[in-house]
Amino acid sequence: MSYRPTADAAPTAADYNGRYRLTRVLPVLVAFAAIYGIALIADYHINAVLLTIAVMIALCLLRVPVPIALISAALLGGLHAGMDTATAIGALNDNLLVGAQVGMTYVMIGAFAVAIARSGLLDLFAQKIAAQVGTDAQSTSKGLKWFLFAIFIFCSLISQNLVPVHIAFIPVMIPPLLGVFNKLRMDRRAIACILACSISTSYLLLPTGFGAIYLNEILMANVNDVGAAYNLSMTADMAPKAMFLPVMGIIAGMLVAVFITYRKPRDYEADETSALALKTTELVKINPLQLIATLAALAVALICQLKFDSLLVGAMIGFVILAASGVFRWRAQDDVFTEGMRMMAQIAVIITIASGFAGVLDATGEIAPLVQASAELIGDNKALGALIMLLVGLFITIGFGDSFASVPILAPIYIPLALALGFPPMATIALLGASAALGDAGSPASTITLGATSGLNADGQHDHVKDSVIPTFIHANFGMVLFAWIAAMIL
Repeated sequence: MSYRPTADAAPTAADYNGRYRLTRVLPVLVAFAAIYGIALIADYHINAVLLTIAVMIALCLLRVPVPIALISAALLGGLHAGMDTATAIGALNDNLLVGAQVGMTYVMIGAFAVAIARSGLLDLFAQKIAAQVGTDAQSTSKGLKWFLFAIFIFCSLISQNLVPVHIAFIPVMIPPLLGVFNKLRMDRRAIACILACSISTSYLLLPTGFGAIYLNEILMANVNDVGAAYNLSMTADMAPKAMFLPVMGIIAGMLVAVFITYRKPRDYEADETSALALKTTELVKINPLQLIATLAALAVALICQLKFDSLLVGAMIGFVILAASGVFRWRAQDDVFTEGMRMMAQIAVIITIASGFAGVLDATGEIAPLVQASAELIGDNKALGALIMLLVGLFITIGFGDSFASVPILAPIYIPLALALGFPPMATIALLGASAALGDAGSPASTITLGATSGLNADGQHDHVKDSVIPTFIHANFGMVLFAWIAAMIL
């Protein structure tokens, strides 16, 4: 039987928290309703894309669950654009398939990551790190902290190409180290920024794995397709050169997060989950044959991913190799797969819904008017034009949560606009590539921020919006806007 406080019972912390949230939510909802009402009275049409994304961001900041925020904002935007309820829901449903396909890939990647974890490599790593945090932690904390940062950067970089598990390594690798973070008083927001910025750097600059998909199969393909009518062509070697400066902006943001914004120590409550790495007493031993099998599975998974152009196939074959080699018992396959599916389930669901959200934005037909209005505002001012193009791209990608989906939407408008303003080919490529990538790290629906939260919030002390979305949005995007604008002006 659930307990219900009587009228005379003292208010609990939950009661105060509920009242606080209510007093915070109501003013925002009233403000939105007032602005919308004034626009209706004045017969001013608010762009449906702007309205939809603004509502989604506001709901997420009010700590409404991301799936609910996405669906609610999408339906509101569809209704505002003139759709009836059935049409808006249809636009949402019709585009879920693409997201479901991607979500299925992430589930398989999650199973592969859990299978790798069963080899004991990550446990051994966590144990070695925990052993460094003894009674004299103060003397070792600085060196150990920087070593951990370097490891996270390295793992983030190779997760997009050499070992293409994307963000699946985070919920496997990070939770056992939370006790170490707590004892070293590390600010987890800095770790979230390191993960987000390093992952973004990898696929935006290195043309292998996910980078090959973004730079060659999406960015180059769209530039050549749209640019053919304007005598603009792009080769594979141009993408890394065009994206170099924008990526340097992401790295600059990461350095600011580590050395300035989140440099000071931060305390977290210790519990059984976060203290796991520190309490481990049994030494982890790795069978040499299992180590060889794990390395072989990683190599074969990479080869298959490149040969078949499918992360799903690569991860599946790697999983089967690990199962057949005895890294875990053959009978335990279902358990391992279920554990990986459970680990990635929330991310897969949000990706699926985000695909439907993007479909509603496209169905409103108001993305092109938004960009066209920006073009009219620009006039012949190249500097202003580059800045507005980047900011519009940032806003659109925040809503999509996926830079890969933004390129085909922006390319038909941005390429002729950039060429009309007099930007050379390399600057045009940089503007399109950066505009689509802006907002990927920092969107509530982005796999990058979701992945960071899945690992850092294993003990319930890392909020998705407050500790992952906002920090990564600020540090990954502000620097990129500045450096991408510079690239557009000098390339």
